[in-house]
Amino acid sequence: MADYLYGINPIYEAFQGEGREPLELLVVGGERNDRLNDLVAQAQQRGLRVKFYDRRELDRLAGHNNHQGALLKLTPYHYSDIDALFQCWRGSGKPAFFLLLDGVTDPHNFGAILRSAEVSGCHGVIVAKDRSCPVTPVVEKTAAGALSHLPLCQVTNLSRTIDELKKAGIWCYGLAGDEGAQDLFSADLKGGVALVVGSEGKGLRLNVRNHCDGLLSIPMLGQVSSLNASVAAGIALFEVVRQNRGG
Repeated sequence: MADYLYGINPIYEAFQGEGREPLELLVVGGERNDRLNDLVAQAQQRGLRVKFYDRRELDRLAGHNNHQGALLKLTPYHYSDIDALFQCWRGSGKPAFFLLLDGVTDPHNFGAILRSAEVSGCHGVIVAKDRSCPVTPVVEKTAAGALSHLPLCQVTNLSRTIDELKKAGIWCYGLAGDEGAQDLFSADLKGGVALVVGSEGKGLRLNVRNHCDGLLSIPMLGQVSSLNASVAAGIALFEVVRQNRGG
């Protein structure tokens, strides 16, 4: 089964990025606008085949009608390996900055987290092969093109990967709501850091927690006791950014 990316902005990003190879652009016929015309022109400049379909056929291929009149057929998604992430970090000349996800299964949350990770300058995201959301069209649409620029690595054992990061001199901190966790905004997050975010419902698994150098919590000032996983990840990522910029 072919992989399709939908939505005009994500397709633009796929043209610009170094991720999966575009194979074919599918565009709704008879309902053209400036943005679709520009998308077609860019595809043709790249020598990409363009096909025109009626809207019902695009709806069928996408599985919904929220595609904005364009689908991009792509080669299958290939995860990076951990060595590629390390190469990305070391080639940047900056302190290591990674995000690990332990059991994030909601595609909208996953896509939003990937978008925040890319925008924050993260060198890569690492997920476990089990208990993790796969890369789907919903994930890619929500990520708004982030996967065209952000390495995503899938590993068998997340705890073992945390140990690899620690051996490389990277401090690994898990996000948790525990009373014993350190306040995120008082922690020293300068230098090489990896953040570990747990699942939407259960948080971090015990074994993963135990492999972290420490646990961090986001202070809650209202009556609700927890944050959405993607919101929590975004706050923590940009606290790392703030501290490493000297803000």
